[in-house]
Amino acid sequence: MKALDLPAGSCDCHAHVFGPFDRYPLAADRTYTPPLAPCEQYLGMLATAGMQRGVLVHAGACGWDHSVTLAALRAGEGRLRGIAVPRLGAGDNELADLHAAGVRGVRFTRIIGRPGKGISGVHDLDELEPFAPRLRALGWHAQLWANCSIIAAEAPRLERLGVPLVIDHLGQLDVTRGVADASFQSLLGLVREGVAAVKLTAFRNSRGVPGYGDVRPFHDALVAANPRQLVWGSDWPFIGMSGEQRPTVEGVTRIFWDWVSDATLRRQILADNPARIYGFD
Repeated sequence: MKALDLPAGSCDCHAHVFGPFDRYPLAADRTYTPPLAPCEQYLGMLATAGMQRGVLVHAGACGWDHSVTLAALRAGEGRLRGIAVPRLGAGDNELADLHAAGVRGVRFTRIIGRPGKGISGVHDLDELEPFAPRLRALGWHAQLWANCSIIAAEAPRLERLGVPLVIDHLGQLDVTRGVADASFQSLLGLVREGVAAVKLTAFRNSRGVPGYGDVRPFHDALVAANPRQLVWGSDWPFIGMSGEQRPTVEGVTRIFWDWVSDATLRRQILADNPARIYGFD
């Protein structure tokens, strides 16, 4: 299969690193056990994929300990940025150290059916409001992993906070509801108005493995709404995915390439938008 000629400065805006576990142990109260995915493999994945930049999202399985994420950011030598999950009581010096390492946002989570509160390494969406002043002071954004229906219900409050928003996994939408669904239309409004950016990670929402065709109408609607507010992420190393459900970086990159055929839009989503949102030089 012919390699894709990705734009210069292309960025994979969503991935995680784990291990080696003897050096970077997982949290005892984690709700899942991820695969071994050390920094060396991650950097190799970026190189193979043709990505010059990457964004690492600190994962809940690591609890409050950011050591593995920070070590990878240092190894990236300026090519990587990070999303952290610091304790709500983290001191100013700790946040300043995270910023110096390349962190540019904090992740907040609320997924239907998943535990959120009381777990180390996870902030519930309710915790965004008290943290918002610190995000504004640092120039960071809030990364939201939440169902589309929850984002729609919380939209007025989120807008009032005055914090840039980046939404994971296409807003964790329900493909069975269709593009006309009120929740998805609310998300489109946030994107159209520039209130929120969205990560185009198709497979987490699809029931149509391996082509994810059921997600394409939503993907197309977001691109049409405001391509300036979109970035792309692989979600490597595909936590919780196995067998035929488990994608490949090459596969998900090619799907984006096929769905976004315009070269200018590809460059905007893969390179220009990440440079602006994550502060790459």
